[in-house]
Amino acid sequence: MTDQLMTIREMCDAFDVTPRTLRFYEAKELLFPIREGQKRLFTRRDRARLKLILRGKRFGFALEDIRQLLDMYHLEDKQQTQLTRTFELAVKRLREMETQRNQLNLAIDELKEQLAWGERVLAEYNASKAAE
Repeated sequence: MTDQLMTIREMCDAFDVTPRTLRFYEAKELLFPIREGQKRLFTRRDRARLKLILRGKRFGFALEDIRQLLDMYHLEDKQQTQLTRTFELAVKRLREMETQRNQLNLAIDELKEQLAWGERVLAEYNASKAAE
């Protein structure tokens, strides 16, 4: 991606998103394309923001948190506030994800036990049917 402006179609192709997604992010004040009538043109800044939005979504950050983090970029502290807040949210999200993973692992183990029990019961049933 160069410094050139990109159309909505080019953005969709480059980032594997839909036009609806881009319009939604624009409505949520996450992206600010240049408007020429009905046409939207996305700048290098929009592309960088979209990349961060998609990464944040992949990590499970709320859109409002992402918007607030992106808005902190222009503070006069060399992004220290932005980086600090991003770090705090990321640590919190990692803890949540690890808790979810642990709960999922427990559920998987329990389901495996239930399947093993069901397999034994079915095998016993089929063996008794075959013996008849």
